[in-house]
Amino acid sequence: MTSTLPEAAAPGLRAAVASLPAYVAGKSAESALTAALASNESHFAPLPSVADIITAEAARMHRYPSMGAVDAREAIARHHSVSADEIAAGPGSSGVLQQIISAVCDHGDEVVFAWRSFEAYPILVTVAGAAPVPVPLLDNEQHDLAAMASAITDRTRLVILCSPNNPTGVSIEADALEEFLRAVPPRVLVVLDEAYIEYQRGPGLDSLEFYRRYPNLCILRTFSKAYGLAGLRIGYAIARPSVADGLRRTAIPFGVNRMAAAAAVASLAAGDEILARTSAVAEERTRVIAALRGFGWNVPDSQANFYWLRASDELREQLLGALAAADILARGYAGDGLRITLADRETNDRVLAVLADRGRFAAQ
Repeated sequence: MTSTLPEAAAPGLRAAVASLPAYVAGKSAESALTAALASNESHFAPLPSVADIITAEAARMHRYPSMGAVDAREAIARHHSVSADEIAAGPGSSGVLQQIISAVCDHGDEVVFAWRSFEAYPILVTVAGAAPVPVPLLDNEQHDLAAMASAITDRTRLVILCSPNNPTGVSIEADALEEFLRAVPPRVLVVLDEAYIEYQRGPGLDSLEFYRRYPNLCILRTFSKAYGLAGLRIGYAIARPSVADGLRRTAIPFGVNRMAAAAAVASLAAGDEILARTSAVAEERTRVIAALRGFGWNVPDSQANFYWLRASDELREQLLGALAAADILARGYAGDGLRITLADRETNDRVLAVLADRGRFAAQ
């Protein structure tokens, strides 16, 4: 039924919300033939052991889950050799990040983050009434940590680092993080968003080791990517007990459903299977990036389950159009480029076939 009320009669929105850009999700496949490579989802089917747990919990969905996802928090704590008091869970890492911002930021406080990075950052910051402070990436797609440190003011309460960074896939190096954390005032909470950390291979950084030495560091992770639980929504933060307590206080009651919590516990118990899957993705990543570079594309060293092509708007639209014509969905970013999720070898080869002739596309 269509409303006949005049628009002026409706309650008004906050100015910050009225002008807020909507989060743009990656397009979903409309047919079984479409390669859905826009959302960084795992292309693997759920692990049988995890699917069995979900089925069992579905029979109890008429009951509320544990308040605060206690069982999941305890399993996560054991996995990382920390206490459950240091864990806060939520509906995906985005939900936990919203809890973090709510817990530490008052109106007008500043949140510093790299740009381009995860698209939800400026949205969540603005919704909370805080002020987003984006700092451009370096030409090599790395975080400009020196510029981010310089951007910290008396109003800064939070800094967000994304490693591997979404959408560029580039990781922060240990020496660079060390130098940055030394420069950040202890009163500023630094969130290290490691949504894709399970896909990292080769030299990296031990975020738990940094966490033990820097009380103002908070680690943010998710089960949506490597663990394949994107449709269930569960993520978590590792933080000092006083901070983690604040995150639990700002959480939506029963925000982690019982199926998600049980699936997280079962996923942690399937470590060997998850490692095999992430290793397969990493091997494909090496192969695909090498092929793209051979075609003439400039591809950064991604450590995630996707890769990044920086491109002008004209080139980006050409690429998205060519991929769409081949029934392949990728994710475009206005003014920056496009991101393509890795899948199985056959699907990746479909992408490579489209991108094989670098010369057919306009120069950037």
